[in-house]
Amino acid sequence: MSRRAMRVALLVFLASLAALAIAAVVVYRYAVRYPDRPAGAPGGKVTVVIPPGASFPKVVEVLTASKLVGNAAAFRVYVNYKGQAAKIRAGSYTFASDVTPRALLEILVHGVAAPTVSVLIPEGKNMLEIAELLAEAKIAPREELLREMRNRRFLARLDLAADSIEGYLFPDTYKLKAATPAQEVLGKLVRRHKGVYAAIATKHGASLQLLRKKLAWGHHEIVTLASIVEKETGQKHERPRIAGVFLNRLTLPGFSPRLLQTDPTIIYGCTVLPDRSPACKSFAGRIRRIHLDDKENPYNTYTHVGLPPGPIASPGRAALEAVFAPEKSKYLYFVSKNDGTHHFSATKAEHEQAVDRYQRHKPSAP
Repeated sequence: MSRRAMRVALLVFLASLAALAIAAVVVYRYAVRYPDRPAGAPGGKVTVVIPPGASFPKVVEVLTASKLVGNAAAFRVYVNYKGQAAKIRAGSYTFASDVTPRALLEILVHGVAAPTVSVLIPEGKNMLEIAELLAEAKIAPREELLREMRNRRFLARLDLAADSIEGYLFPDTYKLKAATPAQEVLGKLVRRHKGVYAAIATKHGASLQLLRKKLAWGHHEIVTLASIVEKETGQKHERPRIAGVFLNRLTLPGFSPRLLQTDPTIIYGCTVLPDRSPACKSFAGRIRRIHLDDKENPYNTYTHVGLPPGPIASPGRAALEAVFAPEKSKYLYFVSKNDGTHHFSATKAEHEQAVDRYQRHKPSAP
């Protein structure tokens, strides 16, 4: 190669180095300034929704379409350099139109605070009704709640030895965040139940030991009876007496067979159980003889002795305490007086007279 050619080659090489250096400086300056350079003009507001489970490319696509990101490639490089591509949270965001990439990413990573909703769970609601209340308040989707209510692994993590979460969702007023995972919501209600139950059990330690010794009952059985007491009366003062009636039926030597014979258990088996008996499939809101005689309904306390398999609703504090501190009496029967209260009887003959008086010969409704 001639000297001239070598000089030309050297000049080209030096020019290329200079161009690369200039380009590197330009890229460096762009990269340094990029996080603080807005893509849009000031003065406006832009609302975007990042869907749950959206991939990072999908997020960039949404932001670019909304003109919050002007250079999609630069934004991807910036976010990946920061190591935050997987940390962007779903939600509905409202940004200033001149938001910088730095501020945009920071907000997306921290997420938006979900609105807090006050939800009342009344006493005596079953788990299907509670799922409806939570879904109506936009706390969690109904189907997701119902699925987790029978999720055995989830129940085991909650330390519930049961087939479902029924009875353990404590009735109270809760402040919950919208769009909360179902397990988180249900876990909070169960922990509230456990706290109340533990306080009552500690207060009535001697009664708990007696129930364990006499009936071999634990947490599940006590909650089951409390749920029946809850459904049988709305009168707080009657709950200890009704609890006493059911315990008498299960323990007094002269009473046999040990049938609780309570209508709410039949209704539960016919309306809440996923697998219902043929008789229950004909249930239309009113108990008929076919339902009273139904042996295939495991919750039918007219045909199955003792407690049903589990709770039939969520009992409140008063119903739980009534089982720990039942009224001592010889009552074995009670019948509604049609005014929200009940007539209690110690004998079958007296009970039949009360049924005649309050039910069979009651005046027709106006």
